[in-house]
Amino acid sequence: MANTYSQINIHSVFSVKGRENIITKNFRNELHRYMSGILKNDGCYPLSVGGWSDHVHVFYELPLTSSIASQMRMLKATSSKWINDQKFVKGKFSWQEGYAAFSYSHSQRHDVIQYITHQEEHHKKQTFKEEYLGMLNKFEIDFEDNYVFDFYE
Repeated sequence: MANTYSQINIHSVFSVKGRENIITKNFRNELHRYMSGILKNDGCYPLSVGGWSDHVHVFYELPLTSSIASQMRMLKATSSKWINDQKFVKGKFSWQEGYAAFSYSHSQRHDVIQYITHQEEHHKKQTFKEEYLGMLNKFEIDFEDNYVFDFYE
């Protein structure tokens, strides 16, 4: 596509099925690096990948030749297969259905990267449920409780 330019910055968030706290320190950073590589190999430009024991934040530039839905489907399928192949968790690992995706301008990129980078400190003060619902509310996204991630208290 000659003379076609874009910069579409997407922040996606998704959770471990059943909200289990199974993304442990022994493989968390490796998982984030692996996911970054998946995005890069699929034509995206990864800006930051991070998260905590039960969820992941992925911030990337989306190419014009792809969609958020196709990127999330591929990223979740490939990363869950990798986790299972590496036997990082007991039993079968899978991501919960669905995700949230938000767009940001270039001027907001630094703040989003810092937010994702500091997930450990962030979750000392706020649960994932509070974080996730807060993002949906901040972006004024209408949602029904039945279709939001299963949150187990």
